[in-house]
Amino acid sequence: MPVSLAVLDLAGTTVTDAGIVEDAFAHALARMGVTPDDPRHAPMTEHISATMGESKISVFRHLFDGEEAAQRANEAFEEGYAQMVAAGRCAALPGARQAIETLRGAGCAVVLNTGFSPRTRDDLLASLGWNGLADAVLSPADAGGRGRPYPDMVLTAMLRVGAPSVASVAVVGDTPHDIRAGLNAGAGLVAGVLTGGRGAGELREAGAHHVLDSVADLPALVGR
Repeated sequence: MPVSLAVLDLAGTTVTDAGIVEDAFAHALARMGVTPDDPRHAPMTEHISATMGESKISVFRHLFDGEEAAQRANEAFEEGYAQMVAAGRCAALPGARQAIETLRGAGCAVVLNTGFSPRTRDDLLASLGWNGLADAVLSPADAGGRGRPYPDMVLTAMLRVGAPSVASVAVVGDTPHDIRAGLNAGAGLVAGVLTGGRGAGELREAGAHHVLDSVADLPALVGR
């Protein structure tokens, strides 16, 4: 079945951010009093690395006791990330914009999705000049609150653009959580990309149907 919708991740897949997601998490931990010499620091950073791609507030709910603490940590993350975006540390990955435009020009809808809050997501898109580039942009808050690896954002993307079936959906991301979200949604094509620092073996182990060097290779794969 032809691909009618491509659901693409942001950081690590279409956007390179020079490690600022990790730096924003470090900023949030420091604001919460968890410094590198704190015994909680190592297990917390391990959990952050293992859940990269998940909703950020979900990560903080796991790390800290109580909703109030999780929200404070999330606010600190957003603050740190916004400062780094404003400092120019984010850029579109080579070929990403062209891939989105090529897909849309061929009649394939494109929805960008992310584990960021809508505020952080919109700041990032504005910094890139990407407002209006995709058919829609989604955060977990736009899909009932559950982020990856749940399928909710992929299924919401289908509803937004009127995709005819899950078999006609392609999901692309750079983390195992991106891959699992696509598989959980039943997407016909689930691809990993190597631009986020995860290896091909890890993405295939998560269940990726294909592993691409970058999202720039997606139009050719969809064409096949």
